[in-house]
This record gives sequence, C-alpha cells and structure tokens, in this order.
Amino acid sequence: MKEKVNKTNVARLLDKAKVSYRLVPYEVDENDLSATHVAAQLGEDVAQVFKTLVLHGDKSGYFVCVIPGAEEVDLKKAAKVSGNKKCEMIPVKELLPLTGYIRGGCSPIGMKKRFPTYIHHSAMSFESIFVSAGQRGLQVELAPADLIRESGAVEADLTA
Repeated sequence: MKEKVNKTNVARLLDKAKVSYRLVPYEVDENDLSATHVAAQLGEDVAQVFKTLVLHGDKSGYFVCVIPGAEEVDLKKAAKVSGNKKCEMIPVKELLPLTGYIRGGCSPIGMKKRFPTYIHHSAMSFESIFVSAGQRGLQVELAPADLIRESGAVEADLTA
C-alpha cells in the first residue's frame, strides 16, 4: 500500500501549471537538516538534490539561490549575478515570515512573494532534480527546465 502524501502548496502550483513531478517523502532528522542527509535518505546523488537559500543583497533586496546540496553558496558570485555589491544569508528567524517556509522545508516554488531566483548551472546536466516540496520530510522531483520556468530562475555559477 502506498503511503499517502499530503499535497503541498508546491504540488498544487505544479498541478495548476501542468508540470510533471513526483513527491518523495523522507525521514526527517531535526539535528541534521542538510541536503546531504536528505540525499542519503532518498538514496540519490547529492549533486541532484538542491537546497534553496534566501539571501539579501545591498542593492536588490531579497533573492533566492538554488544550489547542489553538498555545495556552499559563494557570496561574491551570488552578489555579482544578482546585481549587488555584497549579499548575505538571511537569519533563520526571517525565513518563515518572508517566504512562508521553515528551514529544511524551503522551496523555490510558492514563496509568499516571488523573489529573483538563481539556479546553479549544474542542474541542467540532470534529467531531474530534487528540491524541497515546501515542508520538512518531503522533496519534489522534477525536470530542471520545469523548475526554472515555474520559479522564474536564471542559470548561474553560484558556488565556491
């Protein structure tokens, strides 16, 4: 018997856009919300499991970076690509009020407001990638081109 997975806002938005996707539940470890842990739980290559980071630039304000799970965002590259001189990760306490998502469950799709979004260029080398489906314990697998279209993302080099 298949485990019933509750539709998230992300899934509803993808349905509305007629995007093909798969919801993939995984075991949450409150002490390890890393994408490497998620990839291990899914049995997938961590290079295919992307994390969603929200940053604030000195000129553009808030923007989103979607990068491979094991990588770190390069703040200089992120600032440059987003038209800022400098940028920083937002404090975790600002994440929920700003995006509607909590740490470990932040998706580039369906945030409260649409922010400029940049996705690491490596995403296009996969047939499908995984990003958060908007809650801890649930990933969405979809084609990178669909994610780019639905989030309005721009491909960029964002990692160190």
